[in-house]
This record gives sequence, structure tokens and C-alpha cells, in this order.
Amino acid sequence: MSTKPKVAIIGTGGTISSVGRGPLDLIDYSAAGKVLDVNDVIARVPELALVAEIIPVPFKAIASTAIAWAEWKELLLICDRLVAEHPDLAGIAITHGTASLEETAYFLSLTLKIPVPVVLVGAQRPASALAGDGPMNLVNAVRVAADPRARGLGALVLLNDEIQAAREVTKTSTLRLQTFRTPDFGVLGQADADEVVWYRKPLRRMAPDTEFDVRGLDALPRVDVAYTYAGADGTAIEAFVAAGAKGIVTAGFAPGFVTPAMATALEEAVAKGVVVVLSSRAGSGRAGKTTRGRNAGFVTADNLTPQKARILLSLALAAGVTDLERIFAAY
Repeated sequence: MSTKPKVAIIGTGGTISSVGRGPLDLIDYSAAGKVLDVNDVIARVPELALVAEIIPVPFKAIASTAIAWAEWKELLLICDRLVAEHPDLAGIAITHGTASLEETAYFLSLTLKIPVPVVLVGAQRPASALAGDGPMNLVNAVRVAADPRARGLGALVLLNDEIQAAREVTKTSTLRLQTFRTPDFGVLGQADADEVVWYRKPLRRMAPDTEFDVRGLDALPRVDVAYTYAGADGTAIEAFVAAGAKGIVTAGFAPGFVTPAMATALEEAVAKGVVVVLSSRAGSGRAGKTTRGRNAGFVTADNLTPQKARILLSLALAAGVTDLERIFAAY
């Protein structure tokens, strides 16, 4: 009988599972059209057997640009099922493309109800690459998922030997291996060769202790992101409202400002019952609370990036929450 911790690996595709046309094909590898399923990914990393007993869980071999609500809910239900089927499960690792990895991680960090750690892992270089980063990332993700100290920290992200909190991490570089960063606060810990080490814990609410349960939902309310730039008018905001948006998140000038024309359009949206959340496009720091914003009924996203503020707002609206200032201060 194995004495190693039992860890499930759910495979969703992405760069970590992709095979290009050669070892130097580091950018256009998707043109080859070959994506490994999770069993093949695991077979390429026999070292996984040194750190855990692995349970492969096939999902979909797709790019993370194609992952959204339907896949998020399915992943959530798979995690539920794995814990129910394997009472001795130590943790779960999910392979994922890096494009939307942080969004999937944050959704799961707000909605998971299981006690075991869930760690999302990807790669910047495909499986066929010279000096690919995927195998070591995957081994380290399994090590972190098996670590009891990872429990109660929401979903985690592991790349480049660094353990990041789902709420705070973001992709900061298109090609470099150190792409995932937590700009204001830094890593939670590191997966080094000799041991997994931890340095801090997040204080905001996260799985499994959240008020969001989406298992009975068929969809989330529509929430769109409106990007602010010099000279931006209200056209996009008006189009989002016409399309049925229940909420709009701005990616505003730091610390959350928008152009006068956008502000007018947003005020008109609020008058029509649309929730407006002000965020910043800067990638670091809080969105500021202003007198005009308060008077207009806008909510601020704290330091959440626009894409993560969108997820939190969607979940809050789905749950019928009306005290949105509390939500953005708590999560």
C-alpha cells in the first residue's frame, strides 16, 4: 500500500499540454494542433511518482482562451466528486493555460467547498520545448497540493517555483517564465528542491469559507469590463447595457478614474439598474473612493484587477447580495 499522498491531476489543456513543431517552437506551437491529454502529460513526467500517488482526471484539451463559466462549474463539480470518491485525497492539481489561469483560480477560490488544497499550474513553454518549464511546475504543484499547510488558503497558483494566492496573482509577462506575480504583496511561499516553504497567509475570505454556491446555477449574470483610455466615450458602456449587462466593471485610469464621457454613461447605466464597479488598469494598488463616485452609486473594487472584480461581482449578483461594498471589502 502506497504511503505517498494521493493527488488528483485534472488536465484542461493549455501550453503545458501543447506539442509544437519542434523544440524551438515557443510561440506558434498552437498551429501544430496537438494537445496532450492528462494521461500523456503525466506519462512525460515519471518523477511525479516520486512525490505522490497520482490520479489522472481527463477534462478537456482546450486553450484557456476558451475556458469560462461552463468549464468553471464543471471543474468545481469534478473537485467535489474527487473528494467524495477518495476520502484520503490530499489535494488536487489542475493543469491550465496561462491566459485565463488567474481567472479560473479566483473563481474556484470563491466557490470551492472542499477541504483539500486546489493548485492551478501551467507553463510558459510547450511540452515539446527545449528546456520546457511544464514538468517541474507540475511536480511542484503536486507537492504543494499534498502539503497540509496549503489547506484553507483558497485556490493557489504554482509556476516558476512560486506559490501565489488566487485573489492577488496576475500574469505580467507574455513570454518570460516569471510571468505570474503578486504586485503588492509577493508570494505565499516557494516550492524549493529540498522542501516547500511558506511565509504568509492571505486575510481576505476564500474557499472553503465563502457565501457563494453556484452548483444550482445554469449561468452567471452578465458583467462586462469597460476599458478606459484617453478620449474614451460612452459607446461601449451603452452597448453593454443594451446587451443586458447587470454589472459593468471599469478598467480605469489609476486610481480608478474614467473620462467625463464614460462617467456620464456609467451614471446613466446606474439609473437603469446596472451595478458599476470602479477598478484600475494599473495592475497594482486600490481603486480610490471619490465623492462623485459615491454620489453616483458606484462601488470600488479595492485592489482587484478588472477581470477578477468582474468574477466577484457576477457571483455577488447571482447570490442576490445587495451590500456590495461589504463584498469588495471582504473578498
